Amino acid sequence: MEGVKSFLKSRGIEFPFGEYSDPPDRESVCGMGNRKNIDFQKVLRREGPDIFETSIKFIKYLKRKGIKVGVASSSRNCKLILQLAGIEDLFETRVDGDVSQQLNLKGKPDPDIFVTASKNLGLMPGECMVVEDAVSGVQAGRKGNFGLTLGIDRNNAGETLKQSGADIVINDLSEISIKEIKDWFELSIEEDGWNLTYNKFDPEDEKLRETLTTVGNGYLGTRGCFEGEKASETHYPGTYIAGIYNKPATKIQGRNIYNNDFVNCPNWLLIEFAVGSGSFISPLKMEIISYTHSLNMKEGVMERSLVCKDGLGRITRIYSKRLASMAIPHLCAVEYYITPVNYSDRLTIRSSIDGNIINDGVARYRKLHSKHLSRVSSGKAKGLIFLHVQTNCSKYQIIMGSRTNVYKNKKPMSVSKNILQQKAGITEEINIDAIENNTYTVEKLVSVYTSLDKNISNPKKSATEILTKIKTFKEIYGPHKKAWKALWNKADIKITGDRLAQKIVRVHTYHLLVAASLHNKNIDAGITARGLHGEAYRGHVFWDELYILPFYNLHFPETSLALLMYRYRRLDAAIKYARQNRYQGAMFPWQTADDGSEETQEVHYNPKDGSWGPDLSRRQRHISIAVFYNVWRYVSDTNDRKFLENYGAETMLQIARFWASIAKYNKTSNRYHISGVMGPDEFHEKLPASEEDGLKDNAYTNVMAVWLLGKAIELIEGLGQKTVERLSKKTGFKNSEIEKWQKITNKMNVVLSDKNVISQFDGYMDLKEFGWNQYREKYGEIHRLDRILKAEGDSPNRYKVSKQADTLMMFYVLSPDEIARIFRQLGYKVDDAVEFLKVNYDYYEKRTSHGSTLSKVVHAVISSYIHASDTPWKWFMEALKSDIFDTQGGTTMEGIHCGVMAGTLDIIMRYFAGIDLCGEIPEINPHMPEHWSDLAFRICHKKKWYHFEFTKKTIKVTLEGKGNNQVLLNILGKKIKLTPGKTRLVKTNYHG
Repeated sequence: MEGVKSFLKSRGIEFPFGEYSDPPDRESVCGMGNRKNIDFQKVLRREGPDIFETSIKFIKYLKRKGIKVGVASSSRNCKLILQLAGIEDLFETRVDGDVSQQLNLKGKPDPDIFVTASKNLGLMPGECMVVEDAVSGVQAGRKGNFGLTLGIDRNNAGETLKQSGADIVINDLSEISIKEIKDWFELSIEEDGWNLTYNKFDPEDEKLRETLTTVGNGYLGTRGCFEGEKASETHYPGTYIAGIYNKPATKIQGRNIYNNDFVNCPNWLLIEFAVGSGSFISPLKMEIISYTHSLNMKEGVMERSLVCKDGLGRITRIYSKRLASMAIPHLCAVEYYITPVNYSDRLTIRSSIDGNIINDGVARYRKLHSKHLSRVSSGKAKGLIFLHVQTNCSKYQIIMGSRTNVYKNKKPMSVSKNILQQKAGITEEINIDAIENNTYTVEKLVSVYTSLDKNISNPKKSATEILTKIKTFKEIYGPHKKAWKALWNKADIKITGDRLAQKIVRVHTYHLLVAASLHNKNIDAGITARGLHGEAYRGHVFWDELYILPFYNLHFPETSLALLMYRYRRLDAAIKYARQNRYQGAMFPWQTADDGSEETQEVHYNPKDGSWGPDLSRRQRHISIAVFYNVWRYVSDTNDRKFLENYGAETMLQIARFWASIAKYNKTSNRYHISGVMGPDEFHEKLPASEEDGLKDNAYTNVMAVWLLGKAIELIEGLGQKTVERLSKKTGFKNSEIEKWQKITNKMNVVLSDKNVISQFDGYMDLKEFGWNQYREKYGEIHRLDRILKAEGDSPNRYKVSKQADTLMMFYVLSPDEIARIFRQLGYKVDDAVEFLKVNYDYYEKRTSHGSTLSKVVHAVISSYIHASDTPWKWFMEALKSDIFDTQGGTTMEGIHCGVMAGTLDIIMRYFAGIDLCGEIPEINPHMPEHWSDLAFRICHKKKWYHFEFTKKTIKVTLEGKGNNQVLLNILGKKIKLTPGKTRLVKTNYHG
């Protein structure tokens, strides 16, 4: 009936929907649908259905091979058609319009009928092939996550079927064999899991795709913008170099406001061409005949191919391939192929380094100062061109060199190059007399150096010299491909039975390695919340490391170490920041960039009403808890005692001193309190009508401070005497300070209701309940309730609303048992740890807008303790889809969310694989999703590499390496000894 409704609506006819049982003479959608059905059946019985003999032959062949076949159709006439065609007995299940009505299934493009059919066959969607000739059916196959969606092009709609999600498109079923289908499931489906591909150019979606196809290596990241485009409403080329910030002033409301921005560095991609005497017009502004844009994650390469036609009918085929070298991080490269398909004419090609750019990637920042680069010099040197710019406030030097090679049908061409300069840009112009159906390749090799580079005294010299040694794309591509292979060997998570999850998990892993890699050991920069992919949050470093570092700990501990050393090098800045606020120890800033200063803006722009207001989020002092936890967790995961004794212990000690100084004892309550802070929630900045900024006794902050001080006491007790003496001499620490720490761990205040609901902060329970349904009806999307309420002249401070997990966050960082222990230690009555979590989960989840993707990660993990597997799975999938489908409506095009990307990988480790590394003996208790048939990965724990493989029936664990030192694991409650080089297999009784 939905089809009838859509048909009528498309013609401007509207009727009430009615009931499915409406008589055919009733003027309702259902009545007209039933009338149509009666007429159709008359024609069907008179003329019979059309039969494609090749399809019948194909189905019979499948049956002979023992392959189950079902039919799924939205039509209520499906059974009649099969009977009239004499093929009803060929299908082992039929899900049609009648079944859909009985089961309340949605029609295509929703996958309900296909999923139900696969279930009736006793199979998972990932094990099935959908065969469809309709666009809506192909879309349903893709949405249902089927193993293969085969499009049948009966109406010259092959390109549309491909764009809609068909894996393979053929004209008739006679064109495909069983072997080809088997090859898809055994080989091609694996290859597909390594590629993020778009088969249609979509201007509205392009900036999102540019983010998701960024290439990079931890040193720099370059967005996936087409080589021939400059910044516009549709495109945004951006290259971001780790550590390159600039802090100009912007006058707002009569005062200078300083924002330390992540600088959009010169665009090294730019390649343009003109045909004959024509203008330089981007191929994407011509008629596009075919288009594919793909990220090959396995090799760290972005590719784009298109065929375009200009206004004179000239057709050109273009293919480009680019990379940012993972082997030598200062090198980038592009291969750009141009083939004139139906013409011969002069091609004028321009290859540029464009420094005439601004930071313009985030709309809400556009009223702020956005020009960060000033030209120093540019020109020609040793057969290549170079551009030297500097940031206009921080004075960081950025030098890019470019070598351009030209080939005709893969053979080198000797061409003359004309140098053009325009302000902070430099161009090589090349003229070619192009011949029809010949391919001309522009090979562009680029070097990037800055004044921040370690052990580089002359960046300009380095930028030119490296391109005199490396002269071809192939020389860069080979080592780069090898480097990515080594990374994937350590980081890949292999999932069988779920194409969507497999692909997105690799997307997340890939982008984390673009954001920070093994090269970070030579880079003094933190990992930004939004990667090297865009300008959101101004490229600042937040608490997201709490979610991110577990990934690196288990796969690339050297990278974790580099990121923690970034924090250690800014310990003095954190100590200074604490003193400025009259505290002791080290107080890390909520947002920071290059020098460790607090970079949180003092005013915040609200795009809902165009207003500027005060920003109090710097009061999220819990960032220092995250830094402490990350150090502790790294040492726990790696057993890196050298780092602990030389750097980590000092960092942890100074943070502990800060929390001891901010906690104030009150004689009346006989407890310690922490005031003037904000929790992870971010919506609540202070109590309604309060003159004091910040909140009192935020539960997450207070509980984690107790845990932190307890670990600090253990740290001092566990360090050798010489180390403690050295630390005392350097920091002025005295053992007498521990006495106060101990008191705080026993007398910290947390507000707890008589129903064991933890109050998010003191005064939270007195706030008003919020009208969630009313606001959802009014605004639809209400993730950012703070902006909506402020635009209305109201404030979230008045309501029981949260942007993201706040109180519940403690159960994500620590186990329910550990939380219960802390509460008992503080003198509160908590009987059952899991029940304690459940009470608080049930209370707070429905009061949370989930305006941060991190919230979904937290809820996936903590719900796993108290709910059936479908609840953690729901949260996991929401988190997994958040960036690739930009579910927050326009945020991902400004940069990825590193926290949620790493968080989803952590969910796989902590819940689906069930790996718990917090105790003395690692514990393994998996909860495999029902449709995952296999899960495999490697991790590194305490300098030992393990390979895990989980199926429905077994867990296989291999301790890699040599020797006789056994390791103990607790698998499903049984203690198992592992010997290096040996594999242990444990049978499970898991049934989903």
